[in-house]
Amino acid sequence: MTMDALRSVATAPWVQTLALLCLCAAYLQSGVSKARDFAGAVAEMRSLGLVPAAPMAAATLVLQLGASALIVSGWYRWLGALALAGFTVLAALLADRFWSAPPGERQRVTHTFFEHWGLAGGFLLVAWYDLGGADA
Repeated sequence: MTMDALRSVATAPWVQTLALLCLCAAYLQSGVSKARDFAGAVAEMRSLGLVPAAPMAAATLVLQLGASALIVSGWYRWLGALALAGFTVLAALLADRFWSAPPGERQRVTHTFFEHWGLAGGFLLVAWYDLGGADA
């Protein structure tokens, strides 16, 4: 495959849509899951020490689905990306505390913590690009 052919395929509009869907997949799945099992979402908030748990679960659900919709649709994409970047960092700090995990879970939790930072970086790149960073 020539460089021009590769560039043509890699920059096709559907590739951007697919990439944004992939970036948001965990948040879309989590939001839908919370909507289908709201009692479970409330229990998850309680397990993280977040109170009041029901409003926190509702806010998380709305943020995950709403920000993902902004990102995929392109309407205020930068805002959705910044919202999910901030949410992801906070969630990692709350839920993936590898420094206090039991030794048997420490490696898994450490990987999850840094995977979340990778997602936050991806969202920051989306916001950077949409706000004109690629032109700088």
